[in-house]
Amino acid sequence: MIRLNVFIRVKEEKREAVLVAAKELVTASQKDKGCIAYDVFESATRHDVLMICETWKDAEALSAHEHTPHFMTLVPQIEELAEMKIEKFEF
Repeated sequence: MIRLNVFIRVKEEKREAVLVAAKELVTASQKDKGCIAYDVFESATRHDVLMICETWKDAEALSAHEHTPHFMTLVPQIEELAEMKIEKFEF
């Protein structure tokens, strides 16, 4: 399995737009083949930090996800509005 923790740092004026795009990404991605878990979290202590936590069956499923229309549309939208940092774990 593969787990990605995607940390998103966003300015207050862009936070709502990022959250809307992230929620849309989550909803679509949960339907992707090989998706075990996919969710977005808001920090309880830092209003400028969100995190998408995703778990995939294998590298093939993750690669297929990265080529879906929702990924190729929404991720660049989020990247335009915020900073993203990705942690990847394989287990």
